[in-house]
Amino acid sequence: MNERKASLIMVGDIVGPPGLRALFALLPSFAKKHSADLVVANGENAQKGYGIGKEELDIMLSAGVSAITTGNHVWERKDAMELLDGEQALLRPANYPAGLSGKGLLHVKGWAFEWVVINLQGREGLYAIDCPFRTADELVAKARRQHPGAFVIVDFHAESPEEKEALAWHLDGRASVVAGTHTHVPTADERILPKGTGYITDLGMTGPIDSIIGVKTEICVKRSLTQIPYKMETAEGEAFMSGALFHIDPSTMACVGIERFNLRTD
Repeated sequence: MNERKASLIMVGDIVGPPGLRALFALLPSFAKKHSADLVVANGENAQKGYGIGKEELDIMLSAGVSAITTGNHVWERKDAMELLDGEQALLRPANYPAGLSGKGLLHVKGWAFEWVVINLQGREGLYAIDCPFRTADELVAKARRQHPGAFVIVDFHAESPEEKEALAWHLDGRASVVAGTHTHVPTADERILPKGTGYITDLGMTGPIDSIIGVKTEICVKRSLTQIPYKMETAEGEAFMSGALFHIDPSTMACVGIERFNLRTD
């Protein structure tokens, strides 16, 4: 068995054109520097801040992303169903009701290792969809049966830190990594749980620096002052790429190291 550690890059929510530019400018060299076997990125906000289209998906793939996870905004665009059904690398949360387009599990081969990427969505503060915990149990068991040598990775797109932590502890020892997305704010709580699962509450955002969660600051301030839901618009300007680099021991499938990153394009 290959004795070197497997390196995984997970990139936080990519927001609009600035996020895509940052990804394209920063990811290739960063992935090469760290000999990343696989790159996973959340792309639900890639198309002008809401949803994802074919053009955005192609940019992400050309930058070196192998698996694109999403969340509640993936349904925003009219061609979402067709895209989810037709694009192998694109995932949507697995715990949406049965019968919808797309999938929530992807088996993918990296440079030297095999991976299973699972995409789930939380319910606290979001929608009352199917239970992410029971769905996780089913999909992790399926992954272990069908791909016993693959690392299991989970993007949990959720609002609540408590719910995110609970899922990580629930999957401790069964998944190599559980990483949260959705809030666009990177957390500093990365750690390895007792049975070897690497965890971080939120990977943060890949998008414009001078913004409020990727949106023009004047609009967000105005919404807060007036309580009127003015249309959100993606900010412009200099961008950064946020996420985490995970190191996994192939002999145990346990995470052995986590490094947060926040890289600027300047």
